[in-house]
Amino acid sequence: MKTTKIQNRSTKNDEVIAALPLACSDEKAAVEFMEQQRWGAHPACPQCGDMNVYQMMDSKEPTNRQANYRWRCRGCKAQYSVRTGTVYEESRISLKHWCFAFWRASTSKKGVSALEIHRQTGLSYKSSLFLLHRIRYAMADMPAMQMGGSGKIVEADETYFGTETGKPKKQRGRRGGAAHNAMNKIVALVERGGGVRSFHVADVRGENLKAVLMAQIDKESHVMTDSSPRYNLVKREKPFANYDQINHSKGEYVRGEVTTNHVEGYFNILKRGLHGIYHNVSSHHLHRYLSEFDFRYTNRYLDDGERTTLAIRMANGKRLMYKEPVKKAN
Repeated sequence: MKTTKIQNRSTKNDEVIAALPLACSDEKAAVEFMEQQRWGAHPACPQCGDMNVYQMMDSKEPTNRQANYRWRCRGCKAQYSVRTGTVYEESRISLKHWCFAFWRASTSKKGVSALEIHRQTGLSYKSSLFLLHRIRYAMADMPAMQMGGSGKIVEADETYFGTETGKPKKQRGRRGGAAHNAMNKIVALVERGGGVRSFHVADVRGENLKAVLMAQIDKESHVMTDSSPRYNLVKREKPFANYDQINHSKGEYVRGEVTTNHVEGYFNILKRGLHGIYHNVSSHHLHRYLSEFDFRYTNRYLDDGERTTLAIRMANGKRLMYKEPVKKAN
């Protein structure tokens, strides 16, 4: 039974990988690929959920679909397309470019830059950045359930990146103190064998770190951190079933099963991407990049095709606009 499931999973991944190159180069194939990922064999109206729907055809060429690939619902009479109710709704960017960007953002371990999307698709740099920010928004997923649980290990750590907007740049050769205060602070929680959740926080004082850990980690978990004084509050109050620290200042990095190597490994991937691919990320958009790296790390055990289609499905029901639309008074 297990072998059959693995074979079926491998077959589906191969089908997706085989379909993606055509979807990235042909608009009709891209539309059909997106429709398959969103609805499968049962297309439904995004307005009322009715599956009694049909494709609207070209009046001059009845065998061809309309140029904008619309559908119509026989129930509520609404017209819609696969774009409706997604991050690419009302976007003028071709779906073939969306497919390509979803594929590259989901399969590149350290990310893909807007400049690369610009070079490979011919889109403007501004449109490429627009597209990638919406894909990052689609990838953002904060489950309601807490991490860990009985018998599970969660590692926590914090790191610093770049310069926080509105604060002076870090001075060369200085460490700690005012220099670190000017940098963006990132807290990450990694469940061994599971996913990661990272947060751009205002500061890394003990109260804030405790609040993040308490909100995101199940109390029955075994939590591990380094020996930073910032975790003294957690160490003293013992809000979790088990809590251990590893003392890096004494050259200790592994003590039995106690280590923070997994969360530090995540930080290595994150910083190589932020420095090597994106070079400079504003503090205003840093949380979007964290969502992207969280998505890839959490779904690292999936094949490339599965990870790409998962990101596309997560785009359903999400919209990201420059500003919220003004509601008209009745």
